[in-house]
Amino acid sequence: MADCCGSQCSSVASKASARFRRILWVALVVNAAMFVIELSAGWKAGSVSLLADAVDFLGDSANYAVSLFVLALAAPWPSRAALLKGLTMGAYGVFVLAQAGWAAVQGTVPDAGTMGAVGVLALVANVIVAVLLYAFRDGDANMRSVWLCSRNDAIGNIAVLIAALGVSGTRTGWPDLIVALVMGVLGLTAARSVVAQARGELRAHSRRSPAGGVGLTQRAALSRAARPHHRSTSE
Repeated sequence: MADCCGSQCSSVASKASARFRRILWVALVVNAAMFVIELSAGWKAGSVSLLADAVDFLGDSANYAVSLFVLALAAPWPSRAALLKGLTMGAYGVFVLAQAGWAAVQGTVPDAGTMGAVGVLALVANVIVAVLLYAFRDGDANMRSVWLCSRNDAIGNIAVLIAALGVSGTRTGWPDLIVALVMGVLGLTAARSVVAQARGELRAHSRRSPAGGVGLTQRAALSRAARPHHRSTSE
């Protein structure tokens, strides 16, 4: 394959960016709608895994909105946005673990039928988004974080369906709690990956252009050039 260079490379990058933006808008609408659906269904069914997935949909909606905002910005803003999203994903994981602990104390048994029906709908939505974003999975930290969110959502939906079967078979809430715990750990793991990559990109950018884009050596040269030159005269 021929190397991409010059205006041709810029054209390819521009087309990829435009496509990524369109896909992000689709993902934003889908996730916002699924957040409303899963939130109401989760409370009605008493399912921690559905509530956890609803919060995840909300977080992803915010992540897609942030990604759309920084897409046209130059470095290091996309990396900073990815760092923020990674921290948000970590906070989501902590919330899910705390919610699962509370549900275990209360001994709630969720409605398996509602869990299954909403889980299937959420899985279809997330698989569609994940397939659309698959081509950008090896991009920068911003693109990678979006892909990881969608991938984890699809995995989480499959886990919710397994939990629904478990709740139906055991008549207890433990399958729901176990899945919620897995989703929480998955969120923390993905957050660690995104934060590590974003921090690496920020460090690389800082080394290339410290102190606002002008290196120490460059600033010293500019300072010497700005000084008035005095010739010494000998008698």
